[in-house]
Amino acid sequence: MNGSFLDNLGRVYGLYTGGFFVFILLMAVLEQMGVGADTIGLLFVGFTIFIYAAIGWLSRTMEVEAYYVAGRQVPAVYNGMATAADWMSGASFVAMAGGIYFGGYSYLAFVVGWTGGYILVNSLMAPYLRKFGCYTVPDYIGTRYGGNFARILAVIVLVAASFTYVTAQITATGTIAARALHIPFSFGVWFGLLGILLCSMLGGMRAVTWTQVAQYIVLIIAYLIPVIWMSNAQGFGLIPHFTYGEAVQTITGLEAQYGLTAPPEGVAGMKALTTPHVEPVGGLAEWQFVTLAICMMAGTASLPHILMRYFTTPSVRSARKSVAWSLLFIFLLYFTAPALATLTKLQLLDPSLPTAIIGKTIEEVQALAWVQNWSSVNFLAIVDHNGDGILQLNEFFMREDIVVLATPEIAGLPYVISGLVAAGGMAAAMSTADGLLLAIANALSHDLYYKVIDPKADTAHRLIVARVLLVVIGAAGALMAAMQLTGILGAVAWAFCFACSGLFFPLVLGVWWKRANTQGAIAGMAAGFISGSVYLWYVYTGGTPILGLNDLRFGIIGMAFSLVAMVVVTLMTPEPDAEIQRMVDETRIPTGMPILDPH
Repeated sequence: MNGSFLDNLGRVYGLYTGGFFVFILLMAVLEQMGVGADTIGLLFVGFTIFIYAAIGWLSRTMEVEAYYVAGRQVPAVYNGMATAADWMSGASFVAMAGGIYFGGYSYLAFVVGWTGGYILVNSLMAPYLRKFGCYTVPDYIGTRYGGNFARILAVIVLVAASFTYVTAQITATGTIAARALHIPFSFGVWFGLLGILLCSMLGGMRAVTWTQVAQYIVLIIAYLIPVIWMSNAQGFGLIPHFTYGEAVQTITGLEAQYGLTAPPEGVAGMKALTTPHVEPVGGLAEWQFVTLAICMMAGTASLPHILMRYFTTPSVRSARKSVAWSLLFIFLLYFTAPALATLTKLQLLDPSLPTAIIGKTIEEVQALAWVQNWSSVNFLAIVDHNGDGILQLNEFFMREDIVVLATPEIAGLPYVISGLVAAGGMAAAMSTADGLLLAIANALSHDLYYKVIDPKADTAHRLIVARVLLVVIGAAGALMAAMQLTGILGAVAWAFCFACSGLFFPLVLGVWWKRANTQGAIAGMAAGFISGSVYLWYVYTGGTPILGLNDLRFGIIGMAFSLVAMVVVTLMTPEPDAEIQRMVDETRIPTGMPILDPH
């Protein structure tokens, strides 16, 4: 190879992808030779984590700009892949198809919101924050509005949102490690954290960027192969995305045939295979769909670990192109998730398929290897409510977080595919956790330690503080994940609502309303974050939701308070000085040097 690493990105990642396919084939050969499933699963997870850690080690740096923004040298296509990996977390890879599997249509609000959010990122945020030239989101807030108080408030909101989010990702890594390594979930979260820290601690954003590109390649291959395999076996062709409507009709008919009744009693943390959904109807259903989608859209445009990715591109134009690439790479997975949920459910219900379990004897089902494996780690349960020894729809329970991970085993695919999916799920959760931990640690080290506590700190000191914070925050996240306070999707929805409650309008109005001032931004962040948090506590502790806004939609309350407080207080106080207003005008001009150009 001639030239630098950046000049050879296509060759490097082409070789990496080819090597990964060779590794999959090698695992398939080992399976045919009689190597045990547990060994193959361990090799898949261990090998991919080793590769990520090696990339992290090779990308180590002691340069501030390389650590915080990857030297602003990441090409648009590769930043799009890294952003997609950063974005497609354990919630997207592990939990979203499970949510659609159990909840149906209403869960598509997550897909609509998360995808639509990138339209907001592209049109309202990314290019302009890149033009500003800051290192972190609180850095933008502190510089745009002035004063340390606004900066500190932004750090508080960032930490609340990102920590909630990273807890969900560590939960996902713990779920995968528990199954692949046959260890308790409480140990699995620490194994996952170790892999996460190996990728990010030494090289910061530079290491995380090139690791995330590698992780995207793994996760998208791992997500598509089982769906294509199942679809072909069930007669829906190699591209099921346009043809699985027939499978939905078959499932509806089978549910009616088997008898769709709620279980007499549930199993803690799990859901029955198919139960009647008590969904709101009419206007309330539409309202809840729209409000959840809005929270996810605004949260997408407010999450610091996503916005940070666009600080790494060489130019404003590259940042905008990078958003488009991100959306394409994310689309590949999101367009596939409903098909995966549908085909997996059909595998369990359709008596014409050899994998069907409903209507068989419970003794026969409990003898299945995959049922025993997932039951052993308390992610699946069978309860014979009526004592007839035959498995009914409402007697089979599992956690929604395992639907994707269990799909290859449910469909009777070779175990090498199960190992591949476990590696893909680990890649998805680790890539997002890397970005989140980096966002928190960078905000605390750059915006709190360097900008507020010790402005004279040298480079070595700042980066040591950032790395220590990475470890401390990661350990705290693992402790929280081990407590299993909520499911992966629920924790992610909370993170989005925290972010949009406190940051959405201060960020948007900071770019598009030059009259917005320090007092207004402080009022908007404080009112939005506090009101949203209080409402979450009210609903979570048993309060009656207002206008059908449950704990997944508290961002609507927070954003309403934030907008009103910010506009009212801004209009009641003096406008920003001419220098700030000139800076805002210049931010919207796509050409020219970054406003905070360090050179």
